[in-house]
Amino acid sequence: MYWIGYDVGSSSIKASLVEAGSGRVVGITQQPDKEMPITSIEPGWGEQNPEMWWDNLCKATAKLIKQTKTDPLKIAGIGISYQMHGLVLVDKELEVLRDSIIWCDSRAVDAGNRLLEKAGEDKCLDRLLNSPGNFTLSKLKWVKENEPHIYEKIYKFLLPGDYIALKITGKCTTTPSGLSEGITWDFKDNKPALWLLEEAGIDTSVLPEVVPTFSEQGRLTGQASEELGLKTGIPLLYRAGDQPNNALSLNVFNPGEIAATGGTSGVVYAISDVTHTTEGTRINNFAHVNHKPELPRIGKLLNINGAGILYRWMKEQISGGTLSYNEMNQMAATVPVGAAGLRILPFGNGSERMLNNANIGAGIQNLNFNIHGQHHLYRAALEGIAFSFVYGIGVLENDGVELTAIKAGGDNLFRSGLFSRTIATLTDREIHIVDTTGAVGAARAAGYSYGDFDSFGDTFSGDEYIATHTPLKDKGAYRQAYESWKEALLKAQQQFRA
Repeated sequence: MYWIGYDVGSSSIKASLVEAGSGRVVGITQQPDKEMPITSIEPGWGEQNPEMWWDNLCKATAKLIKQTKTDPLKIAGIGISYQMHGLVLVDKELEVLRDSIIWCDSRAVDAGNRLLEKAGEDKCLDRLLNSPGNFTLSKLKWVKENEPHIYEKIYKFLLPGDYIALKITGKCTTTPSGLSEGITWDFKDNKPALWLLEEAGIDTSVLPEVVPTFSEQGRLTGQASEELGLKTGIPLLYRAGDQPNNALSLNVFNPGEIAATGGTSGVVYAISDVTHTTEGTRINNFAHVNHKPELPRIGKLLNINGAGILYRWMKEQISGGTLSYNEMNQMAATVPVGAAGLRILPFGNGSERMLNNANIGAGIQNLNFNIHGQHHLYRAALEGIAFSFVYGIGVLENDGVELTAIKAGGDNLFRSGLFSRTIATLTDREIHIVDTTGAVGAARAAGYSYGDFDSFGDTFSGDEYIATHTPLKDKGAYRQAYESWKEALLKAQQQFRA
């Protein structure tokens, strides 16, 4: 018997198969081979067709079954991880009304700011542990104000993972963790924040049914069975956004533990047992997958939109696509700390919440044509992204996180020893790189939900550590470079506000 897990990203769909009982990974694949397109018809916008996710998910399933030579009749349940904060709208026939406004779309900043002012910042931070920001509810408010012909047809609004669940089960459902990421979960009352929808002028009937994160959330319909090639009636057992799910995959469940991701965007996701916030306008506080009102587990998420996308830009535009990331890392390692004075601000992918929703753009400073070459640019890019992580961890510490451990997967920027070592040295904490993925975590979570494992630890603690990056004793050069970078950031923020 096996569990299948999906990680529905904006770049690709990853699928994983794990063995029941042992949790052993049988196979992992992704679809498509190249990144899925993101439509940006206006600066700062980002949209995708949800049907593209489903089509690639079906293809990934077929590819995985073929690669592993698995009997699909032995797949007993499904888990889903998904890109957070997106908005999917469906009508009464459960058809999609418009392309999804995805996580990197910044059009709803103004709508969120106006909603915060109307609802009251103190009330929002006290009950939601967040400001509405540029997230799902604010995007829905933007649709109401700018596309009334679409809004009037809405039956339910969904997150990307809710849409995939709809395709699997035929039901419109969501989870408390999902609603908290959409900024519509009231932590004081432990129920949907209907009052905030009313403040936004949103009909509360468009809210989907709420189901527990770990539960039978519906069963595979006949139509979905034909499209996926799986047995009709198998249960959907788990659903979570990609960052809570990444933390779950890394066995991060306890206060002080941090799960970090360095993909297209960068994320620092810290677990806390504190149900209040002083930084709720710069970070987000979500119900973690193991959150209970009587035993709070709050995932404090700090997102950096401009992270891996900068390094990818370097790969495509500076190297002309001729170098691999590993070759770029090797070139960067030949340059001393501080990249001979070259500084890069990586904030070139939309509004940055940790910078109070400012879109200050990216910047390259102190470029000297007589000194700097490709290797300096790669080093400065890695350092700029790493410094952004350190800056963000400082924001989390201001919000009461007592950092104990940092874990990251081995499939992103953290593969670079230079990158990981910079963060470890400046935070004075070890970074453990773990061989796992979100799709594997979602599959194992399905097994846990079914009762296949006794505890979270039994489910997620068996992965191999790829590497441990220890803080360097000589921190002087790192601290000097970081302080210079912070000065550049401060100047850029001042210029933005001017």
